[in-house]
Amino acid sequence: MIITFAGHSTVFSCEQVKEAVKEQIKNNISSNEKTVFYLGGYGDFDSICACACKELKKEYSHIEVVYVTPYINHSKIKEMQDVGLYDTSIYPPLENVPPKFAILKRNEWMVENADLVIAYVKNNYGGAYKTLNTAKRKKKKIINICDLLNDK
Repeated sequence: MIITFAGHSTVFSCEQVKEAVKEQIKNNISSNEKTVFYLGGYGDFDSICACACKELKKEYSHIEVVYVTPYINHSKIKEMQDVGLYDTSIYPPLENVPPKFAILKRNEWMVENADLVIAYVKNNYGGAYKTLNTAKRKKKKIINICDLLNDK
């Protein structure tokens, strides 16, 4: 199973959101099936989700946390590895995408390849909103933490 995340760069009530993310992960993964998490590595929600996944690795040894980079930027990749939240990093097939659209196309790739999208989207604009709409168009299973926390 592959789970990805989409959310705003600024999140309030970070601990509450992290606990909600962990609960949804636990509710949606199998105790014996390998689960891969795709993370973007930018902003509060990505950090919250990376921390949640890292904490759950203690309980679920079959979890793999992957930083999906939108650019071939070796210093950013090394920075993400040094943080210690990610097991590995990958660069999706974005070679021909202009840098201006790399994050958007990376997010679309993560959604396309995911079985589940866990989101924190309360605004109807911005990159997280566009990513959530991509997931809806692709008919992906979506859990919006904002709906669970009545955080609108």
